[in-house]
Amino acid sequence: MKKHKARKRFGQNFLTDPMVIQRIVDSIAPLTNELFIEIGPGQAALTHPLIASGIELHLVEIDRDLAERLALQFRAHPAVHMHVGDALKMDFAAVSDKRKFRLVGNLPYNISTPLLFHLLTWSTLISDMHFMLQREVVNRMAASPGTKAWGRLSIMCQYHCQIMPLFTVEPESFSPAPRVQSGFVRLIPHQKPPVRIASKKTFDQVVLKAFSMRRKTLRNSLRGLLDVSQIEQAGIDPGLRAEALGLEQFAALSNLLE
Repeated sequence: MKKHKARKRFGQNFLTDPMVIQRIVDSIAPLTNELFIEIGPGQAALTHPLIASGIELHLVEIDRDLAERLALQFRAHPAVHMHVGDALKMDFAAVSDKRKFRLVGNLPYNISTPLLFHLLTWSTLISDMHFMLQREVVNRMAASPGTKAWGRLSIMCQYHCQIMPLFTVEPESFSPAPRVQSGFVRLIPHQKPPVRIASKKTFDQVVLKAFSMRRKTLRNSLRGLLDVSQIEQAGIDPGLRAEALGLEQFAALSNLLE
């Protein structure tokens, strides 16, 4: 079979470094009979060692050529199941048959942020997630209030999960090599959310609006949603910018709207 050429439109950068692959598998520590979903298995660098651990594995691949190769490659493995489609539109409850699952993937950098938001929808079904991402994205996920990296991604990820950056991966570990460093990260969904919010939809709306004009003060960025007196009622200075607020403050603002 002709060698597969990485496709830019799918953001394909295949992991090729055996030492990094082993380090990833060691970090994931798969156990026999666990249910896993792998997003973007690509050329099966992680797929092979994961299968060897005796897990049930569902592969989600958008590239039909790669999916066909993977289906042929693993046709003798009854515990491997192929799903051809876009992870951004995938119903992961249907893939897992509403069972608890572990999620792993070398995520395409060009869609990583919207994909993370989509995956958080299924956080109650997910035991943990292990992803290879652009290092900048990992830094944003794990950021603290008051820093430049703190934003909507940080808040929504940290509301749903504990974020644990594990290690950095250099470009030469991939083919083709990306122009940026990568980071491997673990996300563990909270058993109980760190803050109480009346509505996830409203919480997301407030966070999105506050950061859509992040250089402006809250009195301006939240105009039309909350007025100055309401912001003050939540115990927050309307002269602050969004990046100064933590989860608790955003929860207080969104709960005022409910």
